[in-house]
Amino acid sequence: MEVNATEKIYLPVGGILEMFNSLTGHHEPDITQSVLQRAPLTPVPQHPRVSNISKTSMGIIKTVKGRLKQQDQKVASPSRSSSSGNRQVSTDRLPKRSVDLLELGLAKRRNCLRIVVLGAPKVGKTNILRGFLGKDFEEHYEPTTEDFHRKLFHIGGEAYQIDLLDAASERDFPAKRRLSILTGDTFLLVFSLDDRESFNEVCVRLNEIKAARAKLLNLKHPARVPVVICGNKADLTSPRAVRLSEVTEILGEDVAYFETSAKDGTGMDAAFRALATLGGLPGETNPSRHQIVSILSYQSMCIGQRGRRGSRGLGEPCAALDPLARRPSFTSDLRLVLRSSTKHNKPERCQIQ
Repeated sequence: MEVNATEKIYLPVGGILEMFNSLTGHHEPDITQSVLQRAPLTPVPQHPRVSNISKTSMGIIKTVKGRLKQQDQKVASPSRSSSSGNRQVSTDRLPKRSVDLLELGLAKRRNCLRIVVLGAPKVGKTNILRGFLGKDFEEHYEPTTEDFHRKLFHIGGEAYQIDLLDAASERDFPAKRRLSILTGDTFLLVFSLDDRESFNEVCVRLNEIKAARAKLLNLKHPARVPVVICGNKADLTSPRAVRLSEVTEILGEDVAYFETSAKDGTGMDAAFRALATLGGLPGETNPSRHQIVSILSYQSMCIGQRGRRGSRGLGEPCAALDPLARRPSFTSDLRLVLRSSTKHNKPERCQIQ
């Protein structure tokens, strides 16, 4: 039936909602019912025509549209896991960018550390990093291209930042690998106890690190570097391809070496303690000695104590994972290397070749 455009039809509240749902394709009986319970109903007159729609009806339409819009946003933007891994946090509450404590002036330079992780494929580097980040062991293996993680600590009233770079994709790119080495403060080298070739690769990487650091610092002999070496997969019952006596003989007794198992946790605590000691960080950075909080709670804590005197030692040690952490650009890393070269009275030129 065709309706005259100049005539206005009166519809009860329920009819308005049904008409709106038919136009939008949404069917929300629960929303409709809750709205009807809160809104007063307009009495239906005896005649079918009125001059306009009531304000109450218009308010109901706006309310329903708002509720449906919120639902569409939730569908379009699914919630992401929080840094603690125990609850879900909506994406609209996460930080808009990565949290860099040094740039924000919330941490001292000596409290910010980059750990570069090197080793052959399938030796367990990713699961060792998962252990440091407070995550569970992952049984299924997926090749790592490149992972960059940032863990932020609040210990004794001070903020600390540890960046972890798993440079797996740089194995076949010497120049990129050398750049990562030159920007690292501490190094974690991993091999598998059942794979001799992976141990040989660690030996090569250790010599490469020493040579690169010596060149950067303008030393005549290979530099002694802060490095922790893990012989992983100690839980395997198969015969070992590398024995402790060989490791000591080849690498030397002064190297921090640990036999670990990322699966059952063997030796992991000791390896993490060694990383903290070599990096000049407090022992509470060890995963077993702090609790994980959300990134929002961490930011509130740091900003709330910024510039406040007498806060040292207050609160339990805690840490948060930066969900938006990304590897700094190669340009940024090159500038960092060049500044370091100039600091040590060397010509400003690229040292990655």
